[in-house]
Amino acid sequence: MKFRFTLACLAAAAMVFSYTGCDKVQKILHRAPKEPVVAAETATPTPATPTPKPATPTPTPKITANHDASVIVLCYHRFEDIKSAMSTKPEDFDKEMQAIKDSGFTVISMQDFLAWRRDEKPIPAKSALITIDDGYVSAYENAWPILKKYGYPFTMFVYIQYVNSGGKSVSWDQLAELRDAGVEIGCHSFTHQNLKGRTPKAVADQQKLGGLDQWLKREVADSKKVIEDRLGIKVSVFAYPEGAYNEKAREAVRQAGYEAAFVTYGQRNTFSAPAADLIGRYAIEQGKPKTFNDALAMIGGGMGPVGSAVMAAPAMASAPATPALPTVPSEGATVSDAKPKISAVLTSLGALEPESVQMRISGFGLVPAKYDAASQTISFQPTTQPLRDKDYTVIVSGKVNGKRAEARWSFKFDPAAKK
Repeated sequence: MKFRFTLACLAAAAMVFSYTGCDKVQKILHRAPKEPVVAAETATPTPATPTPKPATPTPTPKITANHDASVIVLCYHRFEDIKSAMSTKPEDFDKEMQAIKDSGFTVISMQDFLAWRRDEKPIPAKSALITIDDGYVSAYENAWPILKKYGYPFTMFVYIQYVNSGGKSVSWDQLAELRDAGVEIGCHSFTHQNLKGRTPKAVADQQKLGGLDQWLKREVADSKKVIEDRLGIKVSVFAYPEGAYNEKAREAVRQAGYEAAFVTYGQRNTFSAPAADLIGRYAIEQGKPKTFNDALAMIGGGMGPVGSAVMAAPAMASAPATPALPTVPSEGATVSDAKPKISAVLTSLGALEPESVQMRISGFGLVPAKYDAASQTISFQPTTQPLRDKDYTVIVSGKVNGKRAEARWSFKFDPAAKK
């Protein structure tokens, strides 16, 4: 009996369990299935693409000047068919411009010339500059159309007192038109007086202005500022009135900030000579074709005013000194001594006639050099006038059997250079 009761209990418990368990199972079976958990794939990480380094730019090679080029500078004034030494007939001017081309010259701008002298750019081996002085309106009316015909750049050097004065003078408006067309405008002083300052008018003006320095400032620096203010340009170049100067005038030009200044002694201008404030020009005059022909031949001619300390050596086109000509300082050297000994052994020039031997130095002109015939050595040492410019050219010359022989070399001056 006890056994049956036990079985009955067990059966009842089983039924309860079955009912409860099935209900739970049904609930589990009808529950919304969960999203399967997918194990993350262990992917091999893609290496990050490195940021490319900017390519190192290929350095632009420095453009330097061709130091063996040469430049002639022509100086004109007015262009009319009149009887005046300073006037060129327009038809003659046209022929001369054609002759420049036929002779193998390339006419360059003033800025190209200055960049070449700064060692910043090359120029054609035979180059020419065309400059026109004073400010006559005939330059605007007659010369400019001819220059445009040939495609030649040019420079106008004007002096303040004459501009816009009426008559034959160019106006400020015409200068502005020239400026806008690319013509270089340079300064030719305030009143066009000889800058040595010794004429009665110059002396009287100096008394009014407070002395020589103030007078030079007006003529050289104040005149530059007037042009710059009226035309809104930088004036880089100056032309000495009458081609005359002395050391005081040169110093005034340097202090005024001009990059170059021009005289009226025709010569071949090279990369390093003459000095930047003594650039030579051939002053073309009516009835004197020799000056123009000398220019095309690149030989000296057209001396400046009497007493000017110009490089008065003819035949400026002769070749530079060769290593066979020992020199002190040596070719291309830089010296720091403002009063160095300058010498050369001239045996390579031949049997020179002792009394004919001379030395000229840019900025000094003819110097009192000593010549020793036994060793054929010429020497000079500045005593009162020290070196001031950066570049110097020395020209030595003499006669051999009555014929001229010469050689040259160049050196630099830098007071800060190592000794």
